[in-house]
Amino acid sequence: MSYAVLVTGGKQYRVTTGETIRVEKLEVEAGNEITFDDVLLVGTGEGIKVGDAAKGAKVTAKVVSHGRADKVRIIKFRRRKHHMKQAGHRQYFTEIEITGIAG
Repeated sequence: MSYAVLVTGGKQYRVTTGETIRVEKLEVEAGNEITFDDVLLVGTGEGIKVGDAAKGAKVTAKVVSHGRADKVRIIKFRRRKHHMKQAGHRQYFTEIEITGIAG
């Protein structure tokens, strides 16, 4: 069972082949393939490759869908000051399915 740690959208994700994850929105249409070149670590049955040993490693994935996450409510409240401010935020995401890890 091989796995990899990739970087996209300023976050790191530990992925394995066949896994479906949600990452920050990518400008790729649904159904297309995408390749991640920024791979920090590749782990296989024999061992782990990190740093320079993991250079040239790639993770390929298929874009499943795009969407928006659940609403996060933001409330700022000051007691005894007759002040309350509310806002909401829904983050865009891209759902991808990992199809291959080449290290």
